[in-house]
Amino acid sequence: MDIDAFISVHRPQWDRLAELTRARRLDAAGIDELLSLYRMTATHLSTVRSTNPDPALTARLSLLVHRARLRITGARTPLWKHARTFFWEDLPATLYQARWAVALAGAILLGSALICGLYFGLDPVARGMVLPEAAQRSLAQREFVEYYFQGEASGFAANVWTNNAWITVQAVVLGVTGFWPVYMLLQNGLNLGLMAGVMGAYGGLGTFFVYILPHGLLELTCVVVGAGAGLRTFWAWVRPGSLPRLWALSRAARSLVTVAIGLIPVLLIAGFIEAFVTPSGLHPALRIGIGVIAWVAFLALMLGRGRQVRRQGITGDLSEELVGDHVATAG
Repeated sequence: MDIDAFISVHRPQWDRLAELTRARRLDAAGIDELLSLYRMTATHLSTVRSTNPDPALTARLSLLVHRARLRITGARTPLWKHARTFFWEDLPATLYQARWAVALAGAILLGSALICGLYFGLDPVARGMVLPEAAQRSLAQREFVEYYFQGEASGFAANVWTNNAWITVQAVVLGVTGFWPVYMLLQNGLNLGLMAGVMGAYGGLGTFFVYILPHGLLELTCVVVGAGAGLRTFWAWVRPGSLPRLWALSRAARSLVTVAIGLIPVLLIAGFIEAFVTPSGLHPALRIGIGVIAWVAFLALMLGRGRQVRRQGITGDLSEELVGDHVATAG
């Protein structure tokens, strides 16, 4: 099919349909014309997709058909339904799809933290090269715990939330480089391991876990998820599979946006726990239990609900009408 000739012949019909979809009021004749052009344009879209899947034209016709359908049906989805669909369907599907990249990111973070913790915890010479002995003792005996009692809890929660959100967004946005998420994971793992090593060397390993686990389980999981999603984008760029490289990268980037938005309220919960639960007077087991409940709930959303919606065919991506990314691929 000659795509230029096809566009030249049918452009007036598409322009007229676009004009009708934007009109504030339509009389009976206008409505009939709108219906007729809608069916005609939908046929054109199907023809383009099956014979010559031109990306730009497919996207244009997809959006035009979508707008015309909304004008015909008069459908308006309430905001709360959009939010429910996002957090109960799209976000779990996207998180589940990135589960292996998230597992790799988690292994990098935990592996570096464990190795660093053992190294600095068992080797006083290495520990002294990073922190003087006086600084180590001050950290273990006072500074580590005092950090969680800075100022008012609400202000502390806000600072923690914005800081963690910024770190996660960096991992998401710069994930396409392939370097930044790994660097960020190693940096966080080394810092965590160093702190654990110092606390353990001075008999404060129990205190370390009591003050890290309540919020850290959820907080570090968010960081790992953001890094994993970023690495998945990098992999889509390196190995696009049967899709054109730019299209595969675009699809992965849309998933990144879903992850970035979805992690914002989760990080807010982690910040709330760090500000109000971690330094509270509750029994240590109860504080850790609250953190575990929040962490398990997030994992259930990611793995349990994510698997369920993926089986239903939900990908978390935008609809084809909006994206127009239906392409022929090698079978």
